[in-house]
Amino acid sequence: SQAILFMFAYKLMGDWKIAIKQWINWFRQDTQFRKVFFLAFVVVMMMFRTLYARTSWGSPLSNVIGVWGIYYSNGELATETIENVLLFVPFTYVLFWTFHEKIIQKFSLIWITIHSIKSGFCTSVIIELLQLMLHVGTFQLSDIFFNTVGGILGGLCYFVYYRIKAKD
Repeated sequence: SQAILFMFAYKLMGDWKIAIKQWINWFRQDTQFRKVFFLAFVVVMMMFRTLYARTSWGSPLSNVIGVWGIYYSNGELATETIENVLLFVPFTYVLFWTFHEKIIQKFSLIWITIHSIKSGFCTSVIIELLQLMLHVGTFQLSDIFFNTVGGILGGLCYFVYYRIKAKD
């Protein structure tokens, strides 16, 4: 995929040195370009963690309920719940930061919470369905729940950031 992106930039710009210089100039000068770049970076990291870095799995529906605590039944520490929460905190934060002017009509705690739930839940369901269809990882309801919780936390972090920034 990086090769395709590189070739697209090469053909678009003609010379790769010019393309790199142009990209650096856009990154330095255009705030929205930087925001979209960081959002794309976070999404690619999420996809890497949830889809690309997984091995093929014969039975993606083997544990639909999933792990709901921080310990497995045998007493071992289960880090999946913490990872699922932490995976979505930067996603919703950067999502709201990137598209604040376009998506936020009425900035309130209730609005942020509702839209954090929607964005976290919908994105998590898409990821889980992709895992199911591609036979990578396992489809788990606990993942959807904890990813949504992470989405809510990311939205609340953005709400606090925006309120502090608005006071300055």
